[in-house]
Amino acid sequence: MEAKAIAKYVRMSSRKIGIVLDLVRGKNVNEAFAILQYTPKDAAEVVNKVLKSAVANAENNLNLDKSNLYVAEAYACAGPTLKRFRPHAQGRAFRIKKRTSHVTVIVKERA
Repeated sequence: MEAKAIAKYVRMSSRKIGIVLDLVRGKNVNEAFAILQYTPKDAAEVVNKVLKSAVANAENNLNLDKSNLYVAEAYACAGPTLKRFRPHAQGRAFRIKKRTSHVTVIVKERA
């Protein structure tokens, strides 16, 4: 039995979110929350929200025990990129890519 939560169109690069996801992958849920609380990255807040949602899905929809849950899978895929332009010297334009991502966290119960 596994519970899943997805946050779509997060305004952050999937590479930056991936750094934080690597910290919590495979950990117990309580340990993962402790790690995220003291991680000084903006992505930690996003991952914390998704993890809370996955745990709530596990408890309410699948009747799993919170104390036995662990982060089985955690990954961030690239979402659509917002393309913007900044003025540059001599009438040129400079392209800026504002990247988005989809964050997925899957929790399972340890046997």
